[in-house]
Amino acid sequence: MNRSMAVVGLGYVGLPVAVSFGKKHEVVGFDINVNRIDELKKGYDRTNEIKGDDLKKANIKFTSDKNDLQNTDFIIVAVPTPINKNNQPDLTPLLAASETVGSVLTQGTIVVYESTVYPGATEEDCVPILERASGFESGKDFFVGYSPERINPGDKEHTFETITKVVSGQTPEVLEIIAEVYGSVVKAGVHKAANIKVAEAAKVIENTQRDVNIALMNELAVIFDKVGVNTKDVLEAAGTKWNFLKFSPGLVGGHCIGVDPYYLTHKAEELGHHPEVILAGRRINDNMATYIASSIIKEMLKKGISVVNNTVNVLGLTFKENCPDLRNTKVIDVIRELQEFGLNVRVHDAEADPTEAKNYYDIDLKSDNDLFKTDVMVFAVPHEKYKKNNKKYLDLVNDKGIIFDIKGIVENQYLKEEQTIWYL
Repeated sequence: MNRSMAVVGLGYVGLPVAVSFGKKHEVVGFDINVNRIDELKKGYDRTNEIKGDDLKKANIKFTSDKNDLQNTDFIIVAVPTPINKNNQPDLTPLLAASETVGSVLTQGTIVVYESTVYPGATEEDCVPILERASGFESGKDFFVGYSPERINPGDKEHTFETITKVVSGQTPEVLEIIAEVYGSVVKAGVHKAANIKVAEAAKVIENTQRDVNIALMNELAVIFDKVGVNTKDVLEAAGTKWNFLKFSPGLVGGHCIGVDPYYLTHKAEELGHHPEVILAGRRINDNMATYIASSIIKEMLKKGISVVNNTVNVLGLTFKENCPDLRNTKVIDVIRELQEFGLNVRVHDAEADPTEAKNYYDIDLKSDNDLFKTDVMVFAVPHEKYKKNNKKYLDLVNDKGIIFDIKGIVENQYLKEEQTIWYL
C-alpha cells in the first residue's frame, strides 16, 4: 500500500481507526477541536478507547490545520452524524467536513466516508460539496468510497481490527484500492459491497434491527410488569430454546441504536413510504424513560415513601456500560422526569467525566463519599464497578427502601428483609 493517509474526526470512531492505521502507516489525524488535538499529542484519550502507550506508539501527526491534509491522497471521514430535536438527520458535521476536505483536495485522492448516513448521502449530499470546494470532478479527478464504522465504544473485544470491514467504491478499480488499504490493518478481512448505497444501507439496518428487537423486549417488559412476573426470569426460560434471540429490555440511547433508525426512516418518508415497524419501535424505546420514572413513583407511593423533596440515588449516567460516552443518554430523561415529580436526584457514574456531565446536562456528578442513605436507589447503567460492588451500594438503601434495577445486575442475597426490588 503506497497511499498517504489521513483521518478526519478523532472521536470514538476516528481515533481507533487512525491508531490502527498508525501502527503500520504514517497517518495525519485531523480534528477541528484544538483541545482534543492537544490532549492526543500528550498521549491522553478522554474517550478511554485508546491507551496512552498505544497512542504514543502510533505514527500519527495530530493537527487542526487543514493544510496538513494536502499531502495525503486517502482521506477517511469519521465525524458524528446526530439527529436534531425533531429526530431528523443532522448532516451539519458531515457536510462541514466535506467542505474542509474539498478545500484541500488534490487530484487522484480517494475520500472514504465512515459516518452513518441514509442510503445515497455520500453521492448525493457529500460529493457535490467536494466538487464545489475543490473545483474537481468526482469520478475523474478524485474518487469516493464508503466503509461503515462498526466501532463499539467500551468494547475491547470487538475492535476496528477484529471486525469484518464492509467496503465500497465509486468504481471497481477504486473499490480494489479501498479494500487493499483497509485489508492492510483489518485482520478480520473485508467484505466488498456491490456499491456505495448498499454499504450505506447495510450500516443503517444493523442498528435498526437491534432497535426493533429491543423495542419488542421493552414492550414485553411492560406487559410482564402488569402480569406480575419477572421479565428476566421469562427471558431466561425462553432463552433455552435454540433459536430464541437473546435481547433484553432497557434504555436505548447513544449515538447508534437510538439515532441510526431515524436516518433510514427519513429517507423512506422522503421517498413516500411510511415505515411503520421501525417508527413503532422508536416510539416504544423513546418512551421507556417515562415508563421507568413513573414506575419509580408508583412503587414509592405503594410502599408509603414520600416523593416530594425526598432524595433518590441514581447510579450511572452514560448511555451504556463501561464507557464514558454521555451522548444521547436516556438516563437523563429518567432523571428529568423524577425531578418534575419533586424528587432530589443525586447522580453517580463510575466512568463519566464530571466536566462533560455538567456541560452536557448541568448534572453535578457525585463521588462515592457524596452518596448518603436514601429510600430509593436506581441502578441505571450496569458499569462493572456496580456489578462488583453490589453490597457496597445496596448498603446506601434504607432498611425498608426500594431498589430499581434497570439491567438486572443486583444480587438478591445482599437485599435486606424489608427492602423491595423492581426489575425492568
